Amino acid sequence: MIFPLREIGRTGIHVTPLAMGCWPIAGITSVDVTEEQSLATLETAADSGLNFFDTAYCYGYHGESEKMIGRALGHRRDHLVIATKCGIHYEGTAQARDARPVTIFRECDESLARLGTDRIDLYYLHAPDPATPLAETATAMNSLLKTGKIRSVGVSNFNLEQLVEFRAFCPISAYQPHFNMLQRDIESSQLPWCIANGVSAIVYWPLMKGLLAGKLSRTHQFNPKDGRRKYPMFSGEEWEKNQDFLDGLRIVATECGVTVAEVVLNWTIQRTGITVALCGAKRPEQIRENAATLNWKLTVGQIDRINKAITQRGPVISRAAI
Repeated sequence: MIFPLREIGRTGIHVTPLAMGCWPIAGITSVDVTEEQSLATLETAADSGLNFFDTAYCYGYHGESEKMIGRALGHRRDHLVIATKCGIHYEGTAQARDARPVTIFRECDESLARLGTDRIDLYYLHAPDPATPLAETATAMNSLLKTGKIRSVGVSNFNLEQLVEFRAFCPISAYQPHFNMLQRDIESSQLPWCIANGVSAIVYWPLMKGLLAGKLSRTHQFNPKDGRRKYPMFSGEEWEKNQDFLDGLRIVATECGVTVAEVVLNWTIQRTGITVALCGAKRPEQIRENAATLNWKLTVGQIDRINKAITQRGPVISRAAI
């Protein structure tokens, strides 16, 4: 493995620069998800050398993702790093935020039971709760840290001001935002703060929901149930611009003898300040391909060419439709 393990913050917890993101196996917004394939994908990820798995209390209406991790990987627990999240749950089929201390404590215990473990290596607040002061949530998570139920604390989907406020009441080891070649807003705000404060940036959507994997043709027709249809990046002029951009990445991939997805992930984990990229997968071949990027590196010249192509692509319209 060319990319060595990296430390989460200053915790002494070391992980592979790629992690398996376990949202797709929940089957809520992804189509054609089966429990059999999901369990096999988790096993394949570990067999391929990944030691870091990222899930959440709300990945599945009833915690399906956490339960499958416990079933598939319980026998390897001492060799793996597991991150999960609190503060978002389902009420029927709608997500609701609740980061009150009583909820944080309850969800932590439920996640431990689902995962079949006695500790959570990295425990995130999934998103700020407008109805609960950050100080209260942070204090509760710091309390969990002191009990040993969790080994480190992270936050997700925070702006810079929220990062600063939360850290005043609880140490932060990791920050999880979305980030990819076409969505790099954190580079001008949160990422410099993370670098300055020893906080790991563990990013999701490095492949932008499969767009940057390069496997969707220009004429691809999305299933009406596919959640990607609500994102402008997957239709109209934005779609065409993205396909033009991908054509350039295909040239680099051919040079390297790898897939477009591997090029994108390799670029991401070589980006300054990025500690880990999360790779969502629902089938074994997907995570096997993603993990292969740890075995080689883009050259400086190739990275420069990619960066120029990103600049030429220009700003993107990425906000999801409501």
